[in-house]
Amino acid sequence: MFNGLLNLDTSTYLWLSSLQSNSSAVRFSRWISRSGDGPAYVAIGLLVIVTQAIGFQEFIIVGLLAFLIELPCFMLMKALIRRDRPFVQLPECRSAIKPSDKFSMPSGHTAAAFLMAGLISYFYAEYSYLVYLWASAIGTSRIVLGVHYPSDILAGALLGSSAFFLSLTILI
Repeated sequence: MFNGLLNLDTSTYLWLSSLQSNSSAVRFSRWISRSGDGPAYVAIGLLVIVTQAIGFQEFIIVGLLAFLIELPCFMLMKALIRRDRPFVQLPECRSAIKPSDKFSMPSGHTAAAFLMAGLISYFYAEYSYLVYLWASAIGTSRIVLGVHYPSDILAGALLGSSAFFLSLTILI
C-alpha cells in the first residue's frame, strides 16, 4: 500500500510539474506562490486592523498564536523528516524556482496559506470559498514549480489547519 501511495505521489508530481513547459503556467505559478510569502500575511493583518473589521482584535490574536504554533512545528518537521525535494530525488526533473530551504516536507507556503484561510474563513465566512481556493492554488503552484510533492502539500495543509484550530480552541 505504501508503494502505491508513493507511486501516486510521484506520478501526480510528474504530471503537474510537466506544466513547466508552459511559460504562462510557470509565470502564474510563481505569482501565486509569491502571494503566499510572509509579507502578504502581514498585509492582510494590517488591512483587518486598519479597516477595524468586525472581530479584528480576535482575528489578530488567534492568528498570532496560530503562527507561533505553526512555525516551530514546521521547522521541527522539516528537521526530522528531511525529505529531499523532488528535483533532487528525480534526476529528470527540475525546479522553476530556488526554494528557500533544502527539504520538502511539509510545504511551509501551504501550511501558512491554509492557516490564513482557516483564520479568514472563521472570522469572515463570506470569503471562505475564495481563501480556500487561493490556499489550494498556492499548494498546487509549489508542485508545478517543482519544489514539492503532493504529499508535502497535504502535510502543509494539515499542519496549517491544525495550528489554526488549536489556537482557536485555546483562545475562544
